[in-house]
Amino acid sequence: MTEKTFKALLVEEPEEGSFTRRIVERSTSDLPPGEVLVRVRYSSLNYKDVLSATGNKGVTRKYPHTPGVDAAGVVEESSVPGFEAGEEVIVTGRDLGMNTPGGFGQYIRIPSSWVLRRPAALSLRESMIYGTAGFTAAYSLLKLMPHVRPDEGEVLVTGASGGVGSMAVALLAKAGYRVVAATGKPGAAPFLENLGARAVIDRDKVKDAPERSLLRSHWAGAVDTVGGPFLAGALKSTCFGGVVTTCGNVASPDLSLTVYPFILRGVSLLGIAAAEAPDDVRREIWQKLAGDWKLECLESLRTEVSLNDLDSCIDKMLRGESRGRTVIDLDR
Repeated sequence: MTEKTFKALLVEEPEEGSFTRRIVERSTSDLPPGEVLVRVRYSSLNYKDVLSATGNKGVTRKYPHTPGVDAAGVVEESSVPGFEAGEEVIVTGRDLGMNTPGGFGQYIRIPSSWVLRRPAALSLRESMIYGTAGFTAAYSLLKLMPHVRPDEGEVLVTGASGGVGSMAVALLAKAGYRVVAATGKPGAAPFLENLGARAVIDRDKVKDAPERSLLRSHWAGAVDTVGGPFLAGALKSTCFGGVVTTCGNVASPDLSLTVYPFILRGVSLLGIAAAEAPDDVRREIWQKLAGDWKLECLESLRTEVSLNDLDSCIDKMLRGESRGRTVIDLDR
């Protein structure tokens, strides 16, 4: 294998508990063993990347490290017959960007089981507008659809202006659901309405009332992306037989409520573990995102930056100021 040098964002821990980020030049010889070497063209920024980039040991155990749970690019070398040099591929989830150097570098080396061929109707760039956020939102929709019909009532999306939330709003609207988007960003209403939200409400209207075991029934279903009191509030106000999916914990990992939403209203809570989705589900979702579920509004969801811009984007997401999807062009 020919050794190559490349640029990458490197997170370091010069002192215990203190973390720095900088763009460095690395070599492919620094990458871990793996069957497929990919030249990354695009990546995207997710909340898990922010945690890794700021030293969260629950996400990344050892530093120095290159985050990036998403990568789309071209196979440079392969030691297995399943992939050949020149093929365009997508890599999301698994351990990429967590403890394995990720898509914030121009090269990754990974097991072939992590690699998915790019669907023909989806460009590399488009795949990273979706990224893990879009995949997670689509996985939520896939789990919700068998239980909640579009004509049964309104579907709530919490954290609606974030990456997963905005994708969920757009995908649910495309599928014919009446979407109510909950957000803490007052200026996000036009953005969310453009994605298909029928109504935009302040997130505090969804927040839990801890003193009450149940709230007035309202939602036919919900896609929760933030956890904590917003998930609790959504569960308490979902109608009889409704379904709530949950995939995030930016508000809190804690869930404090009684069993009453489940035993009096028959509400179901479905967890979305996108990083470990089975291969058949992963293929199905990406084919849907390239086909019937492909969004016409993809471009309006994304902000595109270079690797050099990424540090400030991480800080912005950490402050809760980002909106939609941030795509990183690794060739800029």
